[in-house]
Amino acid sequence: MINQTDIMDAVRQCRDRFRQVGYVLIALGVLAILFPLVFSIAAKAVLGWVFMLTGAALLYHAFQAKGWPSAIWSGLIAVMHLALGVYLGFFARTGLVGLTALMGIVFLFQGAFEAVMAAQHRPQKGWGWLALNGAATLIIGVLLIAGLPGTAFWTIGLFLGLNFLTTGIAFVALSQAASAD
Repeated sequence: MINQTDIMDAVRQCRDRFRQVGYVLIALGVLAILFPLVFSIAAKAVLGWVFMLTGAALLYHAFQAKGWPSAIWSGLIAVMHLALGVYLGFFARTGLVGLTALMGIVFLFQGAFEAVMAAQHRPQKGWGWLALNGAATLIIGVLLIAGLPGTAFWTIGLFLGLNFLTTGIAFVALSQAASAD
């Protein structure tokens, strides 16, 4: 088990770096919240390039492993990765709609699963928080899907911005806590 003193000692040694990274994340978070469409498109394009690179690597592998009985399947997977990468990397608005729809579907399932978890934990302390989170996540999923295509232009950028902002605040707070000890 890790000792809490050891953890704070490690943070104390790097507290300036924690603070600097925190400030950068806060700035990026604020920018993403102010300009969610720009950050949505940027995130989608980066994801597209990742799929294009993995598709290229998988296609190369499929051609190199000709004797492997599953090489054709590997090649088909590669083509799907390449197609998804091109779709996300080069078609700004349509890719956003697809990603936002997928995010909405994931939130619907997550909300439903969390409701089941809350029901399983109902007599125990804290089950209400699970239920509340499940309901909130379910509502967000419904709103994202019901608002398509309009929600696609701000959702991903806003969520990234909120994540960057809260992570940055946490890093700055952690560096200050380490300085206070």
